[in-house]
Amino acid sequence: MKKSLFALITLTASCVALAQSSVTLFGVVDASISSYSSRSNDERPVLLHQGSVKLSRTALSNSGYNPSRLGFRGTEDLGGGLAAGFWLEAPITNDDGATGVSSFTRRSTVSLSGDFGEIRLGRDYTPTFWSNAVFDPFGANGVGTNLIHSANNFNATGGTGGFGGNPNVLRASNSIGYFLPPNLGGFYGQLQYAFHEQTKYDPGTATPVNALGVAAPTRAGRYVGVRLGYANKALDVAVAYGNSTSGDQFYLGTTDSVKTMNLGASYDFGPVKLFGELSHTKNSRDYEGTPIARPGDVDMSGYLLGMTVPIGAGLVRASYSRVRYDRNQPFTLADDPKASKLSLGYVHNLSKRTALYATIARVSNKNGAALTVGGPAFMSNAVFTPGTSRGYDLGIRHAF
Repeated sequence: MKKSLFALITLTASCVALAQSSVTLFGVVDASISSYSSRSNDERPVLLHQGSVKLSRTALSNSGYNPSRLGFRGTEDLGGGLAAGFWLEAPITNDDGATGVSSFTRRSTVSLSGDFGEIRLGRDYTPTFWSNAVFDPFGANGVGTNLIHSANNFNATGGTGGFGGNPNVLRASNSIGYFLPPNLGGFYGQLQYAFHEQTKYDPGTATPVNALGVAAPTRAGRYVGVRLGYANKALDVAVAYGNSTSGDQFYLGTTDSVKTMNLGASYDFGPVKLFGELSHTKNSRDYEGTPIARPGDVDMSGYLLGMTVPIGAGLVRASYSRVRYDRNQPFTLADDPKASKLSLGYVHNLSKRTALYATIARVSNKNGAALTVGGPAFMSNAVFTPGTSRGYDLGIRHAF
């Protein structure tokens, strides 16, 4: 009798523990036949003109509609309205199988949530990225990705990171995040701080330099961002700001930062859903002293207009986006670089988890801008200037 009673108590406790905890395996496998082309033109006088150069590529790619990924997430009910959770999400390249669950770079967080909201630790999306994805009919995926996101994620100097060397365009590592609770009448928000985790030297003159005489960074990588929004039925609107430290030089007394601010909104009328976004990004350098010559900061402004139209089991998607770079050079006759993009697509849902999709897009660059739909970069030199980029995705997405 005692053994039976003990077994019953053990089974009951196990069932309670199982009810209080949950772990979910989830993922997306997305594959497409994708084609890209980038054409550069010779814009010199006719006597020197050498025509144009086109670089093209056709590939079996991934993540044309939704990012391919594999993840694990779970929660535990701690009682008293508290819950602990984790989220581990890895990118996968299902087109070649080379990338799998070897790193959880898409998201790796542990969290504590309750009536106060949620505190989240680890690698997570930045507040300023969300508007680029949520208010884009293409979700910032595939050849249809809006130019605001493409330009912020592109380093024109050829270095690492995005615009201005920003290492925190999409996500920030080593971050602490706070999210408002979901019971605020439609208002939502995110606050994030990411540690740079660089070594500091005291005195600063102990900061080492490499073989090229460049000092070791002591602040690069830090990020501070905030996003506030309101969503209620058909309306969703949000504003976000982020400041990312992209570099610093102790002996030069400089700190480079990329400051981003965007405002996005969407409204679902039923037969059509409209999207819009305004964005401004500034790459600037701060000096501890007064420099002899101060190079101009570079600004980038952009906007996006888009829509989706449901048609039976399908969804038509369209967007137009435009960005302009301001070099802040008052004594020059050269026009500032700019680019525009038109994207069109159709998604046909075979079920709730499986869809076929097609997307086409075209980017037009002027005055030295070099943004593409993906694939090979432009040939850019003293003869050829980046012109148009075209591409398409034809694919299938399965979620589980």
